[in-house]
Amino acid sequence: MKAEGSLRVGFLGAGLIATYHSKMLRRFVSEIRVPLVRAGVYDPDPDLSRAFAAASGHQALTTEEAVINGCDVVYVCTWTSEHPRLVAMAAAQGKAIFCEKPLATTLADAIEMERVVRAAGVVNQVGLVLRHSPVFNLARELVQEPEAGRVMSVVFRDDQFIPIQGHYASDWRADVTKAGAGTLLEHSIHDLDLLEFVVGPISAVSGRTANFHGWPGIEDVATAQIEFRSGAMGSLTSLWHDNLSRPSLRRIEIFCERRLVTVEGDWDGPIRWQDADGHDETLVGDALIKAATPIVEAGFNPDVAFLRAVQRGEFAQPDMAVAVRAQRIADAIYRSAENEGGRVQVG
Repeated sequence: MKAEGSLRVGFLGAGLIATYHSKMLRRFVSEIRVPLVRAGVYDPDPDLSRAFAAASGHQALTTEEAVINGCDVVYVCTWTSEHPRLVAMAAAQGKAIFCEKPLATTLADAIEMERVVRAAGVVNQVGLVLRHSPVFNLARELVQEPEAGRVMSVVFRDDQFIPIQGHYASDWRADVTKAGAGTLLEHSIHDLDLLEFVVGPISAVSGRTANFHGWPGIEDVATAQIEFRSGAMGSLTSLWHDNLSRPSLRRIEIFCERRLVTVEGDWDGPIRWQDADGHDETLVGDALIKAATPIVEAGFNPDVAFLRAVQRGEFAQPDMAVAVRAQRIADAIYRSAENEGGRVQVG
């Protein structure tokens, strides 16, 4: 039975990303100021369910329905092709939903998912967790300051070892029926969202993809030329390699008229900005987090922000509408690549 004022949290999927979210909830549970009940977990691999349950305190259940029926909040952490079906099941039961990124293997399915949760009126959030990152929020602040001038160009590189190996061990990412595509959709969906979050709306793209590993339909290199509505231009290079010493690393250079902002890493920097007047400053680690704290109203923990929104019955961010936008940009890049890099407008 649900305790008064508590939230029952269930998980569909018990892999690496579900474990990450469970740890974030456990680590920061005091911030939510409401008791959490670890309701249940289901994974098609019962060994994963049992291991997750043993580590987290959840009960390993034998069906998806049992998890959904027994919780108030459901985390959808399965492979991508399962997201639309499970989100629809949870929305039909009026459950708050946290869905991992990308939303779906196709743009049409992603759009339908957003329609389903909107029609159901359920609180929903998507795992575009870098919107809560201290370093990217500070970068956004720095490029929007008047003294920076207008953004002129962005150079974005994102590389990661292909996540079918190492600590990711996600074999399903080599299966196009489960993943939908490769590095651009499965990994750099974050980057497409960040480009709009930090710089502004994207108006057009042109892209190319390549496949070195040979998994059908799973590109391991994607490049895109990006046009922003503001007139700024940018480039994105996304790749999956086999260098396990580089698990997931981002480097971004944002050239403004009177400021260069350089970011390395996803969370605590370093970030450096160099101004036309000679000012040159770098922040990293605790100093960066301190500087970014007043900027990130929802806090740095996306899971706490989500459950706080559920508790209050408020709008959560980033939601499925935001995720659809990122997927729309990815779809345009893929369509461009199919047309030998032709320019494609982003609707």
